[in-house]
Amino acid sequence: MPTHRPRVAVACQGGGSHTAFSAGALKRLLAADQYEFVAFSGTSGGAIDALLAWYGLVAGEGPRTGERLEAFWEAMAATAPADYLFNQWAIAAHRALSPVVAPEVSPYLYPTWARDQLRAAVEHHVDFAGIPQLVRGAGPSMPLLLVGAVDVLSGRFKVFRNAWEGQPVLEVTADAVLASAAIPTLFRAARVTGPDGQERLYWDGLFSQNPPVRDLPDAQPDQIWVLQINPTERRAEPTEMGDIRDRRNELAGNLSLRQELHFIEKINKIVRGRRAPSVELVEVDAEGVETRRTYREITVFRIELDEADLGLELDTESKLNRDPAFIRRLFAGGERHADRFLAALAAGGEAADRYRWRDRSPAGVR
Repeated sequence: MPTHRPRVAVACQGGGSHTAFSAGALKRLLAADQYEFVAFSGTSGGAIDALLAWYGLVAGEGPRTGERLEAFWEAMAATAPADYLFNQWAIAAHRALSPVVAPEVSPYLYPTWARDQLRAAVEHHVDFAGIPQLVRGAGPSMPLLLVGAVDVLSGRFKVFRNAWEGQPVLEVTADAVLASAAIPTLFRAARVTGPDGQERLYWDGLFSQNPPVRDLPDAQPDQIWVLQINPTERRAEPTEMGDIRDRRNELAGNLSLRQELHFIEKINKIVRGRRAPSVELVEVDAEGVETRRTYREITVFRIELDEADLGLELDTESKLNRDPAFIRRLFAGGERHADRFLAALAAGGEAADRYRWRDRSPAGVR
């Protein structure tokens, strides 16, 4: 008699090169055929990981999708001598200038080669032109894909979607992915033309939903697995300016994640309170459009990057680091963490509970 495979949505937090950790974790997670992966979401570097995972499954690669993720990060590593030296210089320069007040240079005053390099790498590993045909083949069973960004001018959050809503909705283009990764101090605002024909400007999704979570219930998952890059806690008070800056960056990156997960917890409480398998709620968006959504209780687990376990000292500048050894170490660390997580889920009980997310804000303390 066939057994139910838990339906899983994976949310990938952004964090530059640190998201090689998420790619390594995804390689192992996607090989776990006892789970059905129904959705992926991501922001910035996490958006690229989510896209590659989604594309591999839609293309029918199954567990081999991990090879695509690994190949992408190998391509992103600074292996050419000139690229390697420039990368090391850029990181050293950022660290040297951060303690002092230094003039900032607008990304509009220098060439777009870094953005162009990122676009080329993404397009090399994802055939965007072939996605419509793949999606038609997958049909309603295609996973949901969500990529977060923010509209620079209106300030509204934007979630680009690849979804099946009676017909395919395909908003996640190369431009959308670049929009999610457009760090304002490094990249010019990304221009994306919407279905209404209007061109809009977008910045990094780290300012909005990092990563998008509250739309993941559309895929009716039983569980959400969060791949968290920024540490939740620190053991010591940051007193040096570099440490203060790093902690501020981590807290800012986790703020939207907590808000997204708090939404899921609120829905869970409503479902439990009504003692029903699911509830139907009416939501109203910024334009006043009403949408009826069906929600059921979802268990949230979290795999968090642990720099001590990886034997690394990570700071804000290291999110720019494309040193091949550094990338490989992060990727391998993600694989190890995912293996431990899957073993804990199989064991159940306290082992699984260590990965379970619970709302610890005052309103969420039980």
